[in-house]
Amino acid sequence: MTEPKYDELEENNPHLDKDKPYPLSGLLVVDFTHVLSGPTCTRMLADAGARVIHIERKTGDDTRHMGPYIEDGSSEYFRICNVGKESIALDLKDPKDHALVEKMIAKADVVVENFRPDLMKRLGFSTDEMVKKYPKLIFASISGFGQYGPWSKQAAYDTIVQAVSGLMDATGIPDGKPTRVGTSVSDVVASIMGYSAIMTALVASERTGKGTTVDVSMLDSTFSLMVQDLMLALGPHEVPHRIGNRHPDMYPFDTFDCKDQPIAICCGNDHLWSLLTNALGHPEWIDQANFNTNDLREKNWQDVKNAMQSVLETKDAAKWNQILHDAGVPAGLVLNVDKTRRLDQIIDRGMVKTLPDGNEVLGSPMKYGTWNSYGLQKDSPKLDEDGAKIRKEFE
Repeated sequence: MTEPKYDELEENNPHLDKDKPYPLSGLLVVDFTHVLSGPTCTRMLADAGARVIHIERKTGDDTRHMGPYIEDGSSEYFRICNVGKESIALDLKDPKDHALVEKMIAKADVVVENFRPDLMKRLGFSTDEMVKKYPKLIFASISGFGQYGPWSKQAAYDTIVQAVSGLMDATGIPDGKPTRVGTSVSDVVASIMGYSAIMTALVASERTGKGTTVDVSMLDSTFSLMVQDLMLALGPHEVPHRIGNRHPDMYPFDTFDCKDQPIAICCGNDHLWSLLTNALGHPEWIDQANFNTNDLREKNWQDVKNAMQSVLETKDAAKWNQILHDAGVPAGLVLNVDKTRRLDQIIDRGMVKTLPDGNEVLGSPMKYGTWNSYGLQKDSPKLDEDGAKIRKEFE
């Protein structure tokens, strides 16, 4: 399969002007984070132009020693979370290194950490005390279960949070077992919530002159995604059950097998249903007694699916995809991410970009009219790559 030449396409895209100023230029972030949730949050800050100093242990972030690895032997896990940052390796129990970090925090706008609660306090950098000492500081903590609550001291990984949040039980086919979402969604949504909370706190700080601690939990963040199931659990107090790929309140809103592969088709109202029936060559379904309203289609979803399936299985998914798009029906092929990264839409939006050293990384999903939407333009740092420069700057 031919590899896309992202760099050539970037150069001809006016929406990805690398010379535009960055919205967070001049912001200093001291980054104590490690592994995934915290580093993804600070990478987003770096993508917006903040200077992010990543403080690592002498042995480096754990992900430096986790695969997959690229040709030069470095970790792609570390790279995807830490592009654009600076690295300094420190021993926070060493008095000299401890004093250096204090000087960095004194000049920082934002500090981010994702250790277990109280670890920063034990290291001498209590979040509350740091904000009291430096009143405009934003000190953000991302953790599994938050800085307080009966579970706050428990260890958490993405799969554990997916399990206890209800997300795992909601995912999969009705007769199957609860299934982990195919990416570390609990880590990533916590990082997005962390970024959002930090930006909110920065706006408030500009207006009031007051800094704050920020407390973001992976469980809270993942639980907040459960809106569909919570409509049942909190409203009529019913116990939700997983239903596979279909929507609980609209139909057809599901995946369907075509001659070669699945396709997703979503009709959220009667107008789209009428467009779909015509596109499938069965306009008589519009007036069919058990199909003619959304409530009836949702109630009789299996009959609707069987009728659609019998038609869709006569052609390849790509053919149906084109027919449905031409008819104005929302539809999309079910793709592996290796195909998704090659889509013209992904490429044109700059969601994969080529760094000067030739490595390809994620682009920024946030696009601005005035500000730089390309994001980071340098690779992740080697361990302690910027250590000497940073020590000299803050000594």
